[in-house]
Order: sequence, then C-alpha cells, then structure tokens
Amino acid sequence: MRPVPFEPLDPGVYREIVRRALAEDYGWGDVTTETIIDRDLKGRGVILAKSACVLAGVDIASETFRQLDPGIAVSCRLKDGDRCEPGAIVAEYRGHAAPMLTAERTALNFLQRLSGIATLTRQFVDAAASGILILDTRKTTPLLRALEKYAVRAGGGVNHRSGLDEGILIKDNHVRLAGGVELAVTRMRKANREMPTEVEAQSLGDVDAALRAGAEIILLDNLSTAEIVEAVRRCRGAAKTEISGGVTLARMRELAATGADYVSIGALTHSAPAVDLSFEIFPLSASA
Repeated sequence: MRPVPFEPLDPGVYREIVRRALAEDYGWGDVTTETIIDRDLKGRGVILAKSACVLAGVDIASETFRQLDPGIAVSCRLKDGDRCEPGAIVAEYRGHAAPMLTAERTALNFLQRLSGIATLTRQFVDAAASGILILDTRKTTPLLRALEKYAVRAGGGVNHRSGLDEGILIKDNHVRLAGGVELAVTRMRKANREMPTEVEAQSLGDVDAALRAGAEIILLDNLSTAEIVEAVRRCRGAAKTEISGGVTLARMRELAATGADYVSIGALTHSAPAVDLSFEIFPLSASA
C-alpha cells in the first residue's frame, strides 16, 4: 500500500465494459434518434462541467462515443486527475450526430460516477494534508472495481488490495472462526505467505494480541481517537497501523494527527455522489 505514479488506464480494462454498457442501453435500437435525426447529419458535441470536480473517466467517455462512430474526432481539453471548474469544456467531439446522441447517457454515466469518486477522494486527501495515506476498500460496484479504484488514484488516493488474492487481511469474522486474534495471526504466519499479515483489531487488547503474534499491519476498527493514539504508540517500530470505521471529512485532520500510517474509507467508492456534467450537441454544416 504505497502511492504510485498516476497513469491513464489501459483501454483493454474498459473496452468490453463500455461495449456491454452500450448494449444494455441500446436494446433493440434508439427509437427516438433513429426516427428524427438524419443519419448523415454531422455534429459538434461538448462535455461541460456544471460543478467543481476532479475528473476521472474522460478516456472512457470518449471510448463510448468512439465505439458507435469509429471516425469521430476527439479533442480532450482536460484529463483525468485535473481539477475542473463549472463551465469548463472537458472534451469536444466532431462526427455523426446520431451516434453521439445514442452514446451520450452511457458516456456521462461513466464520467459522472468516476469523477464523483475522484472528487470525494481528493477532498479526503486535501483534508489529510499529507499526514496519512488515504486508502480505498473492496466496497465497489460489482464488475466495476478496476474503474472505481482507478478513479481513487485519479483523486490522489492509494489502492488497498484489489482482490482477495492481493493481500492478507484477517477480518473480525476470520478472527471469530479461528478462535481469536492471536490464533488467527499465528496460523497465517506459519503458512509463510509472501505478503504482510494484516489483522483487524477492535480493542487495545486485540492490538496487543496482534503484536504478540507478529502481525505487520494492524487495522484499528472503530476505535476512539484516544485509543488510536495509544494503539499507534504500542505499534511504533513493530507494526504499521490503519484506521477504519467512522471516518468522515470532519475527522480527517484529527485522525491524520494520530500518527497512524493509513486510513481506509469505504465511502470513496460506495457513497461518492456523481458530479454534475452535461453533454451538448450542435449541428455542423456540410462544409465544417
């Protein structure tokens, strides 16, 4: 769990997702557009920001238009990770008008959803003021995890494990079934997995048990701020600490000052509000 340079998402990750999303919306056909819009009409479309946000998904939105009109001309004025002010043109498209109309809602759905995640993530990152690393969780929309975790990175956050195979995290249910924190951690460490062992602690007693067993990361679940400070003191030099549960923007400065290494926030992906974006299209003359 460490910051990595932010890079555009490989189109191979989202191309099939876009195809399926378009098919879901299209059904047997766009009856409105196909009835009233001349198939040869050319248009200029723009995506406009109507609220302040951090962008994520610009290339995915463009892929949506491109799949219905491979010849469309795309001009992105802003890119993923950019802060965007109301009234800004995010991207401009020139091509056949009908395919743009058909793709409009799907393109905006991706862009508004992912930009919402990036925007909320940036708010937490700014509130933390570099005092603690902001992590996401696996609380993502089924089948859209790669896109939503990408949006977290666009907002300046850091990805926790993307799947069960990418990291060890012994949760409360594991602990209960294994017979306790110490037994669960000991069993995992005896298996010699080539990953750090992280375990959830719901009390300072759990923290002590995790340390005795040699846990390398301790997730402090729903502890008070005073308990977090004490847990960090006990773990210093022995294990890294991650705060989870009850995390809000209002608490970020306080939590960042505890000395913990990470704070994980499920709300980044399960509760981020979509940002306000619109798509406007205008006819082009035959010579344009």
